[in-house]
Parts: sequence; C-alpha cells; structure tokens
Amino acid sequence: MRIVFMGTPDFAVGALEAILQAGHQVAAVVTQPDKPKGRGKEIQVTPVKACAMAHGIPVFQPVKVKEKEAVETLRGYNADIFVVAAFGQLLSEEILSMPKYGCVNIHASLLPKYRGAGPIQWAIINGEEKTGVTIMQMDKGLDTGDMLLKEEVVIDPKETGDSLHDKLAAVGAGLIVRALARLERGELVPEKQNEEETCYAKRLQKSMGRIDWQQSAGKLDCLIRGLISWPGAYTVLRGKNLKIWEAVAGSGSAPEDSAARPDPDAVLPGTVVAVTREAFYVKTGEGLLKILAVQPEGKKRMPVKEFLLGYQVKVGEQLQ
Repeated sequence: MRIVFMGTPDFAVGALEAILQAGHQVAAVVTQPDKPKGRGKEIQVTPVKACAMAHGIPVFQPVKVKEKEAVETLRGYNADIFVVAAFGQLLSEEILSMPKYGCVNIHASLLPKYRGAGPIQWAIINGEEKTGVTIMQMDKGLDTGDMLLKEEVVIDPKETGDSLHDKLAAVGAGLIVRALARLERGELVPEKQNEEETCYAKRLQKSMGRIDWQQSAGKLDCLIRGLISWPGAYTVLRGKNLKIWEAVAGSGSAPEDSAARPDPDAVLPGTVVAVTREAFYVKTGEGLLKILAVQPEGKKRMPVKEFLLGYQVKVGEQLQ
C-alpha cells in the first residue's frame, strides 16, 4: 500500500520501521515541527523524523495540519491510507476522508477504555491488570472511531510507564502490519465502541506528581510507577523536593530491624515511621510505603542506601 505515516515520538518509530519492513511504500512522513530542547535550546528533530531521514523518506512538518496549504500537500501524496501514531494534532474531516482506506490510528489502550493523551500512564496509575493496543478507524471525535483490531498486554505488578510504553510500542508495530494486510484484503469488520465503557485519559500535568500521603500505599505505588519518567512523583523533605523513583506498598507493620518505631496508627500520613540501612518507611492513608530509590532536588537518582549516607532521615519526620 502507498502510505502517509503521521507520528512524532519514540512510540511511533517501531511502527514506521515495521511498515517499511513489510514492503509498504511510505510516500511521506508527517511529524510535528522541530523544537528547541535542553538548557542550550538546541533544535532537536522528532524521533519519527530522524527515522524517516535515515530511510530517505520525505518529511512534512506543518505547524497546523488543518490549514489549507497543509491539506493540499497531503492530497498531493496520493496515498491509499494515512497511518497515525501519536502524531499530536487532530485531523480535519477533509483529511480523514482523503485516502481510499481513510485514516487509521495506533492507540495504546484497549478502546473504548482510556481515550485521550495519556492511556499508558493512566492504566498503571489506576492499577489496571491489563491494557493493550487498538487499531481504529479514525473519525472526527477523539479516539471515538470504529475498532479494527486489538491485542491485549498484561501489566506486570512492577510495570512502569516507561516499560509499558516500550511493550505497547512493540505490540503496535506488529499489529498495524497485520491490520494493513487484512484491511487491503477486506477482512476487517469495524466494531463500534461501547460509550458506556469509555473513560478519558487526560494529558499528564506536572502538578499530578505531588504525593498526597492521605492516599493508600497501593495507590501511591501505582502513581510512582505510572509517572516514572515525567513528571515524576515527588514529596517535600525539609523544604526541598524529593522525587521518589522506586517504592513498595506494604502493610502497617514496620520492619523489626529499623530505628525507633512509633505506632503507625498514632501518627499522621506522611510521617517517617522507620529507617533501615536500605529504605525508609512512610505512613500513608492505608499501609506503609517503603521508599527504595530517590532523587534529591538538584541531584542524581540514587538508592536510598546511598541517600542515607548524606541525608539523615529521622523517624517522626514529616514529609509534605
């Protein structure tokens, strides 16, 4: 098939590579404009653009893909289908109806659950046991189109947003190749989404990372794993932010080998109730959270064993 591929981040790269390997002709890659990044504000190309350039594929980077000039550029590619994977812009009805087979999207959830911008992270934050990838026929709504093909993925108890991202990207790459072949043969039967089963995975905000110690240890463990790369879950220790990289939810019992152990039921959530050589334990709204890896403000990530060599965390200390 003659394809226009629309995508921007790492998640979409594997799908583009798989489509090329399957022998399809990619007429062009459409991706977001390059942006300055880092302290030096150097212009950085998108991961999908870098992949396209490596394969000698023409790249189109419209600021607004719905504008007339951009629409005409897309029309000029004369594609059979547009494949979309985390592109970052909404498509107009004119664009959606342009190719012979329309536009299909590689969505990182089992639709109709987790429509929206953050399906990978929200599946972990909400403690889901499974998620997956859906290939859907795009319409004018946000992830509301008919479902064409799905593949389920089990979420490991220690899964992070990063590890699940990589799993789903790999699944999506394989799934889109199978979907394109079956679509061309007329074998796919579109399935309507059940609106009663849907929920929206809103875009992540930096403010989401602030830990509310009133939450249960289990929920905080999910939050930490879900937000692992950005924005990261953090608390405040002695007026400075402390990012939590790794933690384990447990019962209300402190370890026997810890420093003086107050009764967890007698202290407020956010109170350090135990300190060992390799961890410290914090009272939550339900159970204790064992903190194993942290990143002090302005410092690198480190195991708590290393952190405790330079920072004395005291039993009874309150995290905000």
